[in-house]
Amino acid sequence: MAKLVVLGEGQNGRTLDLKDERTTVGRLDDNAFQIPEQSISSHHCEILLKGTEVVVKDLGSTNGTFINGEQITEKALKPGQVLRLGKVELRFEDGQTPSGSGSSASQPASQTTISGRSLPHGGVKLGDTSGAAPVFAKNSPFAKKSNKTAIIFITIGVILFAAIVVALILAFSQFKSP
Repeated sequence: MAKLVVLGEGQNGRTLDLKDERTTVGRLDDNAFQIPEQSISSHHCEILLKGTEVVVKDLGSTNGTFINGEQITEKALKPGQVLRLGKVELRFEDGQTPSGSGSSASQPASQTTISGRSLPHGGVKLGDTSGAAPVFAKNSPFAKKSNKTAIIFITIGVILFAAIVVALILAFSQFKSP
């Protein structure tokens, strides 16, 4: 069964089974799923089951509704994506075991591993300096780039500029002398 798993502190692991066609989520207790957190609006969003699709619709919330960091007004939610309501994050799980090799299925639900370190789910929070910076492989697009190419271009530019200046000085000096 499809469900949302709360990842926020104090409510980590709390789940919402998505079995109704329409489920309201918000801070007040008249919602089908109440999350008593100040950053969540009284009626924040609704979760709609449309066939096999799960759609999240923002209800004009103050702090917004986000799927994987992108603010939405209405959008389909895919398995593994993180829904953020105010400051609370919820992970969408479709209830099926992921297939394939080396998937994150072997990781505990509340853990993520980066560079061999286990982090609380949701990754690193702003201002958290307790962990070391991640180490990227040399062939990673995030690896530090070499400055050799930049140095070569700058050197060639300086030489060409100097040559042009010398050529202009020689040209003007020949026009002045008879």
